Amino acid sequence: MRTCFHSMALAALGAVALAGCPGDPARPPEQGPPAWRVLLDEGDLDRAVLSIWGTAPDDVFAVGGPLGNTGLQALALHYDGARWRELPAGEGTTFWWVAGSGPRDVWMVGERGRAARWDGATFTEHATGTEATLWGVIAFSPDDAWAVGGMPGSGADAEKDIVLRWDGSAWSREPLPAATGRALYKVWGESSEDLYAVGEFGVIWHRSGSTWEVQSDPPIAQGTLFTAAGCSREEVYAVGGRDVLRSDGASWRRLEIELTNDVNGVACGRPGEVAIVGYGGLKQRLVDGAWIDEFTDEPYADLHAVWADGEGAFWAVGGDFLSQPTPGRARKGVVARYGTGQIADTVSR
Repeated sequence: MRTCFHSMALAALGAVALAGCPGDPARPPEQGPPAWRVLLDEGDLDRAVLSIWGTAPDDVFAVGGPLGNTGLQALALHYDGARWRELPAGEGTTFWWVAGSGPRDVWMVGERGRAARWDGATFTEHATGTEATLWGVIAFSPDDAWAVGGMPGSGADAEKDIVLRWDGSAWSREPLPAATGRALYKVWGESSEDLYAVGEFGVIWHRSGSTWEVQSDPPIAQGTLFTAAGCSREEVYAVGGRDVLRSDGASWRRLEIELTNDVNGVACGRPGEVAIVGYGGLKQRLVDGAWIDEFTDEPYADLHAVWADGEGAFWAVGGDFLSQPTPGRARKGVVARYGTGQIADTVSR
């Protein structure tokens, strides 16, 4: 047996340490406990990041854009487990949401009714029949996807109550049984027969089978709901402002949570785990029935959305998405992650 000893004088202790011989296999670095870590920030990004989604921890998409700061294109990033790469999204619009049914069926929707589909190699633009912003999208298969949108806070002639359905060849308008005059921000469900859409003034629509019904009359939320996401049919969340709502599949109730700021995004992780994010770096996780407040951990930026990768990690995105447009000026963006292990923290362009 070959042995090798290296002595190291420790001034404080006067001890001798045993180290490995040259050529011995290196020990893997200790991962340590899970924690929030900023992956990409203003040094890597010049546009706000508004949504993140993926099929696995090594197949992650993040989207955003300039939000009216002309001279910059829409932002679409992809992480493959080794590096971040910017995809050729084109146009000066902003993507507000990303979701898909698989790595070669990814929808990115946003301003001026834009709906672009990524097949793993190229983008294809698809007409949606609207110039209003599409704020949310979800896909169940290559021939079954939904998008919602509208023009918030606009005049009486502004487009509202927008629900679109993709059938594999074209987007078409899905009529709601009654107009509420409200923009819809997000759509979530386990199937097209069990679908939720939320939006302005706390509106909640539910599609059961082929029938839509309002589930927010009388109102439950105090203000606008920005995101909906579920862990199961019996555990669905809708959030916005100071509202965190939960449905058991039959009725909604408002959760009494001590929030450190307004909430924008919500995601379900492993059983019993939920994360919410919001302004000023709001980050709270539900673990074993208790909410853990991580407001004092980085990132401190305004956060817009959060996604769970199915293996215990939460990914959050945001940046400067509130300031008024300034032509030619970059916007700060941020991508962060709660979990263990090392993730690439630069973008290849």
